[in-house]
Amino acid sequence: MIPISALPTVNAILNSLSAVLLIAGYIFIRRKNVSAHRTCMMAAMGASAIFLISYLTYHYHHGSTRFAGQSMARAIYFAVLISHTILAAVVLPMALTTFYRAMKKQFARHAAIARWTFPVWLYVSITGVIVYLMLYHIYASR
Repeated sequence: MIPISALPTVNAILNSLSAVLLIAGYIFIRRKNVSAHRTCMMAAMGASAIFLISYLTYHYHHGSTRFAGQSMARAIYFAVLISHTILAAVVLPMALTTFYRAMKKQFARHAAIARWTFPVWLYVSITGVIVYLMLYHIYASR
C-alpha cells in the first residue's frame, strides 16, 4: 500500500504521464496513426482517472497544504493554481464528451471538441506538475 504522504508525488507522476500520452496521441493522430492515437488517449484517460482517485484520497485524509513561498513567488503560484483549478473543473466534462464521441464513432464531432479539449487537458496536466513542484519542492516549508 502506498502511504498517504507519497500521493502528491504519485499524482505528479500521473500528471506527467498524462501529458506525455496526450502529446504522443496528438502526434499519432497528425500522422494518421489512429490505432496508436486511440491507445495513447485511452491510457491518458486511465492515468487521469487514477490521478483523480489519488488526488481525492490524499485531500480527504490530509487536507490542504499551505504554500510557503513569499512575494512574487506567491503571486505566481496562485496565478498558476487558480488557472489550473478552474480548467481542471472544465476539462473533466470536456474529456468525457470527447471520449464518448470517439467511442460512438462520431469522429467529426469528436475532432471538433478535441481541438479544445487537448490544449486544456495538456495545460492542466503540466500545471499540475508545476503546482506540485512549487508546493512540495521549490518552496516547501522546512
